[in-house]
Amino acid sequence: MDTIRRSLLRQPSSSSCSIYHRHSVGGAEGNEVGGIELKLDQPESEEELEAEPKGDITALVLRQPLHHRKTVIYLCLSTLIFTTVCDCQRIQRNSLWMVDSQGEVLEEIPLEDPDSYCAYSAIGTATGGVVYVNYGRQEDFDWLQSAGVSVVGCVVVMRVGGGVSYAEKVLLAQKAGAGGALIYPDPADIPQDPRRLGLNSYTAISEHVHLGSGDPFTPGFPSFNHTQFPPTQSSGLPVIPAQPISANVASKLLSQLTGPVCPRGWQGRLPYVRCVLGRGFTSADGRRIRMGVYNTMTPVLLNNIFSSLEGRIEPDQYIIMGAQRDAWGPGAVKAGVGTAILLELARTFSNMVQNGFYPRRSLLFVSWDAGDFGNVGATEWLEGYLSMLHLKAVAYFSLDQAVMGDDNLSAYTSPLLLDLIESAIKQVEHPKHTGQTIYSQAEKEGGSWKIIKPLYLNSGAYSFTAFGGVPAMELRFNEDSRPYPFVNTPLDTSGRLQEVLGGRLGVVGRSLGELVGLMVLRLAHDHILPLRITTYSHTALQFSAQLNKHSAELQARGLSPQWVFSARGDYSRAAETLQEAILNSDVQDETMTRIYNTRMMRVEYYFLSQYVSVVETPFRHVMHGRGEHTLSALTEHLSLLTSDPRHFNEALFRRQLALFTWTLQGAANALSGDIWNIDNVF
Repeated sequence: MDTIRRSLLRQPSSSSCSIYHRHSVGGAEGNEVGGIELKLDQPESEEELEAEPKGDITALVLRQPLHHRKTVIYLCLSTLIFTTVCDCQRIQRNSLWMVDSQGEVLEEIPLEDPDSYCAYSAIGTATGGVVYVNYGRQEDFDWLQSAGVSVVGCVVVMRVGGGVSYAEKVLLAQKAGAGGALIYPDPADIPQDPRRLGLNSYTAISEHVHLGSGDPFTPGFPSFNHTQFPPTQSSGLPVIPAQPISANVASKLLSQLTGPVCPRGWQGRLPYVRCVLGRGFTSADGRRIRMGVYNTMTPVLLNNIFSSLEGRIEPDQYIIMGAQRDAWGPGAVKAGVGTAILLELARTFSNMVQNGFYPRRSLLFVSWDAGDFGNVGATEWLEGYLSMLHLKAVAYFSLDQAVMGDDNLSAYTSPLLLDLIESAIKQVEHPKHTGQTIYSQAEKEGGSWKIIKPLYLNSGAYSFTAFGGVPAMELRFNEDSRPYPFVNTPLDTSGRLQEVLGGRLGVVGRSLGELVGLMVLRLAHDHILPLRITTYSHTALQFSAQLNKHSAELQARGLSPQWVFSARGDYSRAAETLQEAILNSDVQDETMTRIYNTRMMRVEYYFLSQYVSVVETPFRHVMHGRGEHTLSALTEHLSLLTSDPRHFNEALFRRQLALFTWTLQGAANALSGDIWNIDNVF
């Protein structure tokens, strides 16, 4: 194993793969959802090293002399998906106008960045006063309501960031009664001095606004081979128009507002703007804002490209690595880096096989299409194979947006993969601190625990766990002092990324690749899968403690948390019993290791609620998903017992508690093994 690990770590420090022939299969220039021909065989001569670049993405790949060996990766499958994306090509351009009280246009406000748009925004116009809502989070709208500031019928203006995606911002604005949404980058959050690697003040940031993933017009169904389904659409599509605007446009609007002064913490750094909430303008003549969104929906054919390296002993189980290859604009961070690392991992493992190593389990390398439209390519594939993925897929590693800096590592991960990442960061050198591992450097800066973060909605890994029930992880290097400002803009080029990193993109990319490679290597090689199945016991225990705090209020309403406590205990015992059995087992016993591994592989799948519809509630995972069935929704509802008892819905809470309890109990039963060993009172 150590020899194999050293082979992985000895690979060249810079990526030596090439990206060939980027082309569009649908969508506008600069917003491609097209294909990339992946040439995975190594060339035989220096002349063959000459790629045919098209677009900035190719400049990401730093060239090094290659070992002239033929690879053994099989480029065997291109999955075709017929889907619908929201295109920026339109008959009428998106616009903003200032209108008088009668609706007559007083002036048009130029958008400055006319190609920016929010994919899947509702189409049409919205007219109303303007209200500034900070980041557009739930707590922001709650504060406005408590302060008596209504957004009903208004166009809300909100900042990029705050820990919520565009889709979440727009949905919350819609629920609050807003008629439209404008989203801008504030200098307080995103650097905007071009002389210091900042965003131009006239640049807007695009992002989709579908609160979900995949094709929103076939929710829960795959879009393979032009398959037709009854007309339907995702409940996550907004019904109000949304449009990204630049800081300049936001400044023009907000500088003219009147109304209550913003609360502390809402003040941005727009020049010449005194932070007030609105909804009127200083002119006091009843003027309002009208916004028009005229995006078009375009059917396109997507291509997911798969390459495989077949395992020798358990080829039917596989570890998946993937990266999206489309982007708004050049896409250096969004697609280029991940694609380059994916190709380099494929080359490295292929060369290891040439040197005599064969993985126990299969490896799958995937280039996903239409990632910027809500991970459409990946999600449609998941939908197509949902019934068998939990039996085959060991884990998924997303390489999207892998390098945005070189200071801190973040691992957005399923808890089952914690042992893997904790081991890997102790072996890989920090890209910025020579002689220090990532782990030792993190310990100096406050603790390695800060590296671990929960999966989030827009990540490439989220759908695999929350929808597919597969353990997943997305790794990312970030800047410590300031965020990388160019994602989802025409300025996301390799030149700017290299400038941010001081020309050290290859070094940072290598560290990221080594981390993923080492984790994949263990999953592909070890007899017993290194999955930490006991972590969910701790999560359930924390929730049990919260229930205990409210036991008096619950009992007064005839609610008992006893069944939750029982289910938590059953799961904890099942996980600990399985772990103990594994420790005492003979790893050379292929039959028993297969049984143990299968039970561990399915843990995430066990936490997909069987009591909600995959069409209506696609993210069924009770720990990581979204919806009333989740632990987070249950915890939030429980808090109302003390914070706002009038809004505590006893019938809804009973249902939520039942859904969570039986999902947890089902996971415990499944993890226990044989059904005759399960001792439950029904």
